[in-house]
Amino acid sequence: MSGFFKRNRTVLIIAVVIAAAVGGWIYTRRGIRETATTFQTATVERGNLTATIGATGTVRAKQTAALIWMAAGTVDVVNVQAGDNVPADFVMAYLKKTSLPQSIILAEADLASAQMALDDLINSDTALAEAVIALRDAQSEYDRAVNYRKELEGKIHIKEIKYRRFGNQLVPFLKEYRGYADETTKKKADEKVDLTKAKLEDIQREFDRLSAGNKTEIVAAQARVDAAQAALNMARIVAPFSGIVTESLPLSGDQVGAGAAAFRLDDLSSLYVDVEVSEVDINSVQIGQPVTLTFDAILGRDYQGEVVEVAEVGVVSSGVVNFKVTAELTSPDDLVKPGMTAAVDITVKELNDVVVIPNRAVRLVDGVRYVYVLDGSGQPERKRIVISSSSDQQSAIADGEVAVGDAIILNPPVEFGGPGGGGPGGGPFGGN
Repeated sequence: MSGFFKRNRTVLIIAVVIAAAVGGWIYTRRGIRETATTFQTATVERGNLTATIGATGTVRAKQTAALIWMAAGTVDVVNVQAGDNVPADFVMAYLKKTSLPQSIILAEADLASAQMALDDLINSDTALAEAVIALRDAQSEYDRAVNYRKELEGKIHIKEIKYRRFGNQLVPFLKEYRGYADETTKKKADEKVDLTKAKLEDIQREFDRLSAGNKTEIVAAQARVDAAQAALNMARIVAPFSGIVTESLPLSGDQVGAGAAAFRLDDLSSLYVDVEVSEVDINSVQIGQPVTLTFDAILGRDYQGEVVEVAEVGVVSSGVVNFKVTAELTSPDDLVKPGMTAAVDITVKELNDVVVIPNRAVRLVDGVRYVYVLDGSGQPERKRIVISSSSDQQSAIADGEVAVGDAIILNPPVEFGGPGGGGPGGGPFGGN
């Protein structure tokens, strides 16, 4: 028997190898058929795609002011409480006069005096009326002097006192004739022109000053009023804009120091959310684009908004360049409050009637995107695609080998996915 095996050893080895190969082929084919039955597939179809950019941010009011005391003293009256809606320039609280420094107490008298002086400058017309008359008279006097000097250049009517002798006496008489003025007369006329011109210019300057409302004096008087008012304001808290009191700390009788916190005022007429958008996506964002906002604190409800501001300059943080984008809520309610965290989805593009595929089916191999579809025999076949836009779950096909109706594999095995597998990548506007 041993001789038989020795003589046929080579044949037996070949037979074993052939049997193993056949068995492996059968096992592989069976594995492929079994794998094919476990593929998750979706049918390629046409549809609509909304490309969005997502980010998170914090709700803020249109305006916010943290108001503090500017002087030390004792709180006298508090006119507001948290939740009150106050107009601009409303006095929210003030300190007792007797607890204030002397300079602030005297500012009230300074304000009254400065305001009276300012009113007199603005409302008084007497000086201006007198200046009008003086200017008119000065102009007439100057015109007469000029005209007289011009007349001296030609023949003029001359009157002279002459004398003639009657016996032993000289008797005066008036002689009138036309002749030319002498140099002495002309010089006196020139001096008269110069004098009347100087008077006219002085009166003109005074008239201009008064007719302009005495701007210099008015500005100085207004500065005195503002200085006195600023000193008085140190003893009170005044609302800088219309808004809601969201925090109220002082109580009547409290001793406060300069710099102590008093109130927080928020203008809740508009609510905004600032988010950071990557430099990869910022050129897709434009003012006016619609925004959807959701809040962890408000379940089951979406809010609408729009982009109102896009930063022109990026900020580097941890090696990443981001741009600030501001969205305004267009449908807020009392549930949305400043400080809440919001998830913001900016709609940057909407496509209708395009070929769409699930993102989970896309694989990236050496910079090229592929999907796998089942061929006629039920086997996976790799197809190259070009993506135009993507949302969170879908991508639009701009070009490629995929057709509507194909059974696209959602979970291709690793050996089909190849190295560098993954989703579409590249933000909402993916490349090829």
